[in-house]
Amino acid sequence: MALDMDTDYPLKSHDPERPDASINVSASLAYWESVASDNNGMLGGFPQTSRIDLQGSSNFLTKLRRARAGQAATTKQALPPLDRVADCGAGIGRITKGLLLGVGRSVDVVEPVKKFTDELVKELENTQADAAGETTGCGQVGEVINLGLQDWIPEPGAYNLIWNQWCLGHLTDAQIITYLERCKAGLVKPGEGGEKAEAWIVVKENLSTDIKHRDIYDEEDSSVTRSDEKFRKLFKDARLKIVATELQRGMPKELYPVRIYALKPE
Repeated sequence: MALDMDTDYPLKSHDPERPDASINVSASLAYWESVASDNNGMLGGFPQTSRIDLQGSSNFLTKLRRARAGQAATTKQALPPLDRVADCGAGIGRITKGLLLGVGRSVDVVEPVKKFTDELVKELENTQADAAGETTGCGQVGEVINLGLQDWIPEPGAYNLIWNQWCLGHLTDAQIITYLERCKAGLVKPGEGGEKAEAWIVVKENLSTDIKHRDIYDEEDSSVTRSDEKFRKLFKDARLKIVATELQRGMPKELYPVRIYALKPE
């Protein structure tokens, strides 16, 4: 990934004890405005990882939902669709199209870069036109919200699933806690949609490989790669509990390890 733009940003002296203090929203947005609106751009030159990533996420979500329903992981019975889902930091909708539209009736897309959501809407319109008259069984994109996560306030009690992947690195520690608290308020409450209503926040992010478990600041896109310990602390500070977690398997060895967490209110 490379930011090759002659734009002047205020320089911050990097604090190794507070890598997130170096995050610059303008620089992050400029980076993403500079990349191509395709899987290669979204995945930093590793488009081949998309299939592996989506399969891992699908398996994780299926196991999570079957455990919630008291079903064995090997059960073949189809799971009912979730009413409303949010794809946060959605980019061009890679996860929306490859996973969430298959599990949710309505998927809201939250993404600050409008050229990415324009690409998503255009592609879905073309797909729907090609499939006119066919029954696909897929959900529909609901709201398209062009906001950064630090500015998005989920509708209270609205979502069965709020998916966050490869996007929290652009928020400071304090912003993540506030954001997760908002997401928590945005989940469907027990009793609203049934006592067994499904509702989770999912976070899937790269993990720091620093030998001392320190977070790593990346000047290229002005983001922070956090340690597993840091994520767990932030979740606790947001009064969320981890109900399931696992490492993503099958990624290229030269990339950061990736961990997925399913969270519910304490």
